Amino acid sequence: MNVAVLDIGSNSIKVLVATRHADGRLEALLLHTIDARISAGISKAHPRLGEEGMARGLAAIEDLLARASAFQPAKVELVATSAVRDAENGHAFRERVAQATGHWIRILSGDEEATLIGRGLTCDPALAGQQDFYVFDLGGGSLECLAFRNRTVVGAASLPLGCVRLTERFIADPTAPIGAADRHALATHVERALHDGPFRFALPREAAAVFAGGSMTTIRALLGAREGRRMQDAPSFIPRTTVQDLLERVVALPLAERKRIPGMPEARADVFPAALITIDAIARHGGFPGFQHSLYNLRWGLADAALSA
Repeated sequence: MNVAVLDIGSNSIKVLVATRHADGRLEALLLHTIDARISAGISKAHPRLGEEGMARGLAAIEDLLARASAFQPAKVELVATSAVRDAENGHAFRERVAQATGHWIRILSGDEEATLIGRGLTCDPALAGQQDFYVFDLGGGSLECLAFRNRTVVGAASLPLGCVRLTERFIADPTAPIGAADRHALATHVERALHDGPFRFALPREAAAVFAGGSMTTIRALLGAREGRRMQDAPSFIPRTTVQDLLERVVALPLAERKRIPGMPEARADVFPAALITIDAIARHGGFPGFQHSLYNLRWGLADAALSA
């Protein structure tokens, strides 16, 4: 059978329609993403979803449900993460979606989100040979961190280090080039959160670091566009030096010029500097020479769970 999963994130809303083959392998029948940015204001002491963000979110959900319906899925599941989870009026958004679509949004806890991302990563054929590895998934509202030992999750944490949240908090003017003071304050905050937080970097030094989510997908898309390739055809290993070079280029540009970089999703250009600063801080803190990019993330974990039920 087919299942459809909608992941309602802080920055984007994504759909996956998947089926399982007899050998256990998952196949994507539909993958589509809409940048809806429902999370504006997420860094405030009392975060609330704005009317414009909720309207964009509902429109995106209706669009993605219509696309998924063509595959006649036996199950349809809508889940939301940091933006809706943290918002004081998240329940009102869920009710609006339920009234418009007939589908109730399931709110994932940080632990559930991290665990399901880990489950999705184990579906990636490119990681079949990895036994001990870290996984990071940077969204708009949070950073999910996992540690795998013998392909089993032994550590997981959800940290409030999403690129939308950090941009709002540390970047004084996202439309201008990013100054050294803002960069330093943001990077220091990330490293302090990694050092003092619940996640431990305790795997053997040779353990790989895997990165999922839209921020690393954007990096890979930019690298591919530079060489006239599709994102999927660009190298999947991203050295830390590449992240640093891209960071130096991006922070020097005003927003209007960032948007014109080949391969840059226009809706991500304002928060992309914060994403790069965060990714570089993770590499520095963990001593990683780079990251293996995977497209298998939360949606895949949800689909695997739905098809196993």
